[in-house]
Amino acid sequence: MTSTLRWFKSSYSNDSGGDCVEVATCPHTIHIRDSKNPTGPRLSVSPTAWADFLGHSTTGTSGT
Repeated sequence: MTSTLRWFKSSYSNDSGGDCVEVATCPHTIHIRDSKNPTGPRLSVSPTAWADFLGHSTTGTSGT
């Protein structure tokens, strides 16, 4: 069975559609792609890795 990913952009994205990442979530994987190139390469990470990334990006800290 093949499922279609439902992609979304941040509410902070501009209306022109450029300079954004899009994200699609599944139970065990977070998929990330460039909104300017939706058929291009994608990055897939675990929900834990995505949560860590978001935590660091909102606090401005880097993992050490």
